[in-house]
Amino acid sequence: MQTFKRQTVMQWLVYLVLAIMLVFTLTPILFMISASMMDRNQILRMPFSWIPETFKQANFVKAVQGNDQSYIFIRNISNSLIVSITVAITTVLIASLTGYGLAKFRFRGQNIIFIMIMATMMIPFEAIMIPLYMVVTKLHIQNTYTGLILPFLVSAFGVFQMRQYLTTFPTEFLDAARVDGMGEIGIYWRIVLPNCKPVIATLAILSFRNQWDNLLWPLLVSQTEKMKTIPQYISSFALERSTDEGAMMAAALLASIPMFLLFISLTKYFIGGSAVYESRKG
Repeated sequence: MQTFKRQTVMQWLVYLVLAIMLVFTLTPILFMISASMMDRNQILRMPFSWIPETFKQANFVKAVQGNDQSYIFIRNISNSLIVSITVAITTVLIASLTGYGLAKFRFRGQNIIFIMIMATMMIPFEAIMIPLYMVVTKLHIQNTYTGLILPFLVSAFGVFQMRQYLTTFPTEFLDAARVDGMGEIGIYWRIVLPNCKPVIATLAILSFRNQWDNLLWPLLVSQTEKMKTIPQYISSFALERSTDEGAMMAAALLASIPMFLLFISLTKYFIGGSAVYESRKG
């Protein structure tokens, strides 16, 4: 009986901690949604009122029009989509190929190569940002999609994630396919990739999000309004002499929609992937 009570108390403590984490996670999102419908005077009023006095649809109109009413929002969000989707696809393909090779093949220097790939994760992007920019400048690809995408085509974390997942993948399936005469590319494309949907979905979302939120590199490479990405567009509202907080929140809300849709559409793979990974560990 005493053990049952102790387990019940621990269970409620876990629920309490999760509830607190949920509140801290949702509060900024709810603030963004609420503020996007408010007049700037109500946003700045203290204490903050979570319910808009009047729905100000002009915020969303200005969010799309921009400060100069050029409707550059559409071009900027298209730039972010092109960069983020391209990086997500290339990251998944290259990381899965590399992870597959490191997990299922044996060759001299295998561990050294893996350690060297992992070592690159210890180097902060700020340390290599200027050398990367100099390379982009020498190649004359600044202010282009190539300049925005090229430094992020490969992810060391993606290689690590794919390699760790594929080490638990049954080698017997691969050997059976080889006995049936299937080549390595066929094995990778028809057997490995279809059975890696959970980790692929996770890696795709993380890669997409990193580029969708990336502000520092586009600030260096994008030199015209037409080549700027959505984080630059949102930050442009704060550069005005009189910041329109309502329009800035509306722009942030509109820019969050693709990320929410991607996450919701791939949520089932996270749940399934966690179950599969835990069962393989067991």
